[in-house]
Amino acid sequence: MIDLRLLREDPELIRASQRLRGESTELVDDLLRADEERRAATQRFETVRAEQNSIGKQVAKASGDERAALLSRTKELAAEVKAAGTAATEADEALKRAHLAVPNLVEQGAPAGGEDDFVVLREVGTIPQIDKPLDHLEIGEALRAIDTERGAKVSGSRFYFLTGVGALLQLGMLQLAIQQAVEHGFTPSITPTLVRPESMEGTGFLGAHASEIYRLEADDLYLVGTSEVALAAYHSNEIIDLSNGPSRFAGWSTCYRREAGSHGKDVRGILRVHQFDKVEMFSFCKPEDALAEHQRLLAMEEEMLAKVEIPYRVIDVAAGDLGSSAARKYDCEAWVPSQGRYREVTSTSNCTTFQARRLNIRYRDENGKPQTAATLNGTLATTRWLIPILENHQQPDGSVRVPKALQPFLGGRDVLEPSR
Repeated sequence: MIDLRLLREDPELIRASQRLRGESTELVDDLLRADEERRAATQRFETVRAEQNSIGKQVAKASGDERAALLSRTKELAAEVKAAGTAATEADEALKRAHLAVPNLVEQGAPAGGEDDFVVLREVGTIPQIDKPLDHLEIGEALRAIDTERGAKVSGSRFYFLTGVGALLQLGMLQLAIQQAVEHGFTPSITPTLVRPESMEGTGFLGAHASEIYRLEADDLYLVGTSEVALAAYHSNEIIDLSNGPSRFAGWSTCYRREAGSHGKDVRGILRVHQFDKVEMFSFCKPEDALAEHQRLLAMEEEMLAKVEIPYRVIDVAAGDLGSSAARKYDCEAWVPSQGRYREVTSTSNCTTFQARRLNIRYRDENGKPQTAATLNGTLATTRWLIPILENHQQPDGSVRVPKALQPFLGGRDVLEPSR
């Protein structure tokens, strides 16, 4: 949720953010109106309740006609208090709905525009010159590392098996990510993949992207699309200690996405699948530390990409392509030889105080006063990384070179040979 105090003081700032996102400014006006109506309803309720309490004290001291008049007024006030209480509750619920509808305030400096209006910040690494590159599925099938045919037989389209060196590659990559995170002071975590609705709503995933989420209706639980959800909710309704700097976690989990609306798009292989594994970084920090923390998470992602030796570029995502919780987002896109283009493999978002306000996560400032924390997230490794790893390291004889950092996880092998 955005800060209502900021909304009251500078609504035009919020409207400008909505225009950057390409979204309606009427949502801002709706929220302003709901805020005013809630405050008026609350004040009305408190006024009549105060009068009720005052008259209740007077009745005990009164007698005769005065007492009769006070008792009559007490009956009237009972009905007024009930009606005012109902109106205040309804106004509070209306405010919550309007508040949840407004996305985060876009960070100053984020590019304007939509999905194609990103800004390339840098390109890193050398694009390999491969004559007629095979795609990751051809390579994976030759190595007996990826089996989408049996994945579809067992579970349906967009499921797969990682077998043999495929499984070892993924496990090694994720373990390497956890090792790096621990070296940088992150707490390793294996998180729940089923969460309550309030956890999903608190992180902003029940808005425009709700169609992407699997829901278990019988249990009123959701399957997460990222461990960001569980990690964000870990400290919900708590006051956390940030006196020694940000609190950082690295969450390993299986993730689930319906990929609604992407039928016929990137269906080959493991680029867009319903289930995958991921290590996600998550930070709680003071709002004034969020910009620096965002750069730290981006640097962590680039460090991992360097370890698996794949060329990539960093883009500053345009405001219209940000999720509702993000104020700013940077993506790392790896080069995919078979497609002759870069594809997204990591993203890191600064969510400022948006998620923490929804989840009621606070810290104490230097005066001991509770303040809303900031939250940030970033991908450190995920199943999709197998695509650029296999494709960029393919050799003319059909083998695949193993990046040095991953060799210990594959029994010391430096080359993976296709099955004959």
